[in-house]
Amino acid sequence: MQICSIGSIINNVRKYTRGEEPVKWTEEAENAIGKVPFFVRKIVRKKVEEEARQAEARTVTIRHVRTSQQRFLRNMEDEIQGYRVETCFGPQGCRNRAAADDDLADKIDKILASRNLKRFLRETIPGKIKMHHEFRISISDCPNACSRPQIVDLGLLGACRPEVTGEQCSECGACASACAEDAVSFPDISRSAVPVIDRAGCLQCGQCATVCPTGTIIHGKRGYRILVGGKLGRHPRLGMELPEIYSSSDVLDIVERCIDHFMLHNRQGERFGDILARTGMNFLF
Repeated sequence: MQICSIGSIINNVRKYTRGEEPVKWTEEAENAIGKVPFFVRKIVRKKVEEEARQAEARTVTIRHVRTSQQRFLRNMEDEIQGYRVETCFGPQGCRNRAAADDDLADKIDKILASRNLKRFLRETIPGKIKMHHEFRISISDCPNACSRPQIVDLGLLGACRPEVTGEQCSECGACASACAEDAVSFPDISRSAVPVIDRAGCLQCGQCATVCPTGTIIHGKRGYRILVGGKLGRHPRLGMELPEIYSSSDVLDIVERCIDHFMLHNRQGERFGDILARTGMNFLF
């Protein structure tokens, strides 16, 4: 329920920015849309609201949902653009953001649009193309991963590496309390306290540096962790993580290399993770 609620908020914010008044949903309609697979839920929700507006309805009902779903299933190929770029709630003001580049999604979208992936998929796949054939990129601005970057072709996780400085620690314990992974500790309490960060356990969310009042822990390198080759389906797989924190410009370069590799080695619409299993990932290093 929480994920659906966040998705609704994001959709409403976007509608306000486009000058569209968000329509209300009945409980029955909301329950029905919640059963739609998450990877097409946003698309279906948008189509349902268009259906309601065309009918000059102020409230979305279950009838609008069922009509739109049937139309969507009949004309799925028309809705496919060859790729999807999804984001979390970060750009709308989430306080957990470890990396903040509000233009990154648009820049990635332009790269993907330039490749004409829909035409490529039509030429590559025997029969009709479907939603799961699209190349999917998901951006989460922190390790909470609300937009599920682990299970798409290329996932981005905002990261901020905390660094310990020479500033004297007040021993307030705020850093340790803020760390959900228990990766901050004070092992040598007999001497002047110095926080120690367990790099293996640290998810690089930057929260310990955010709450530190003395500057003993500060925000270090910011950027994105990159996961490649994740997918759902009959043989699900989590994305494989690349070894660094990457800047936005590095991310764009890697996106281009991944798309080029996807198009060069694709066999009849296979997922990026399956391609990587055959070819390896040397092209990324």
